Amino acid sequence: MGKGKLAKFADMAANPLVVECPYWMLQHEGFNLKGKWNDTFFKNDNPIVLELGCGRGEYTVELARQFPDINFIGVDIKGSRMWHGAKTALAEGMKNVAFLRTNIEFIHEMFGKDEVNEIWLTFSDPQMKKPTKRLTSTFFMERYRYFLVDNGIIHLKTDSNFMYTYTKLMINQNKLPLLAETDDLYHCTSDFVNEQLLGIRTYYEQMWLDRGLTIKYLKFQLTQQGNLEEPDVEIPVDGYRSYDHVVVSTVKTRK
Repeated sequence: MGKGKLAKFADMAANPLVVECPYWMLQHEGFNLKGKWNDTFFKNDNPIVLELGCGRGEYTVELARQFPDINFIGVDIKGSRMWHGAKTALAEGMKNVAFLRTNIEFIHEMFGKDEVNEIWLTFSDPQMKKPTKRLTSTFFMERYRYFLVDNGIIHLKTDSNFMYTYTKLMINQNKLPLLAETDDLYHCTSDFVNEQLLGIRTYYEQMWLDRGLTIKYLKFQLTQQGNLEEPDVEIPVDGYRSYDHVVVSTVKTRK
């Protein structure tokens, strides 16, 4: 491991805005902030919003700047990426930001019942070959249902037509309330498009824009009632990412 990464990991360990919970710790000790984020960490009763797969943390930090009365938590396993956002938030003295370094597969072990109000998924890996790893699969929706308030909001921003199409199919299959959608965010004139959507561009978003790709956006609500079903439809994959064929979206939901 390079000296740069080691230095970043040391910074992360010393940063009071960063919480780390590897799987071994979760297994042996549990997670002491579960259900206690506002009381113990933020020390307020403001709503909590997560960014899952936050990467470098730019989106988490900018949302926190725009909405000082909301608590934002960026979640990722890649500490060397998250370091950028954590360092910025600490330098600016931000009180409504946290970064949680853990595997998102265990996200339901990190938050208590109805503890979270909204989720942002920004440029998640579409996982075209691995349905249970897609962050909008019913596998993950079942996890979100535990800690997200009933009818809590999920936002998806993506360059991937596969991820966009798959998520719309999942929403329709389960009759979830769809609040907003566009397959070209920066050329959309709908009322829901605002500075929050247009004014924050992550490193990866700009990378895809520079390649001439359009940015897709979905906003929907996740209800806590009923059984979730995966759509059983063939979806063309993103040719620029890997291979050029179709993938069937079916996967059995696991809890």
